[in-house]
Amino acid sequence: MSSSDNNETNNTSCCASCGITENDDIKLRKCTACYLVRYCGVKCQKEHRKKHKKECKKRAAELHDEILFKQPESNHRGDCPICCIPLPLSH
Repeated sequence: MSSSDNNETNNTSCCASCGITENDDIKLRKCTACYLVRYCGVKCQKEHRKKHKKECKKRAAELHDEILFKQPESNHRGDCPICCIPLPLSH
């Protein structure tokens, strides 16, 4: 396992590409899709993309599913439960 792969899975306080650690002068930014890795800049993010892409897509999909499952169930009273179009109310 290379050092950048190790950074991606175990250490979020250093750049996943170059390994530089975060300090007062260098603020690392998280990957906005998966939030698993951090980068010191756009250059490192682009250089590391090929190594990170597969895991990133997997985690981003997991995060999307988590968000969907956290939403409360909708109430279908007065709506068609299949297409959610409001049904006419009979008097």
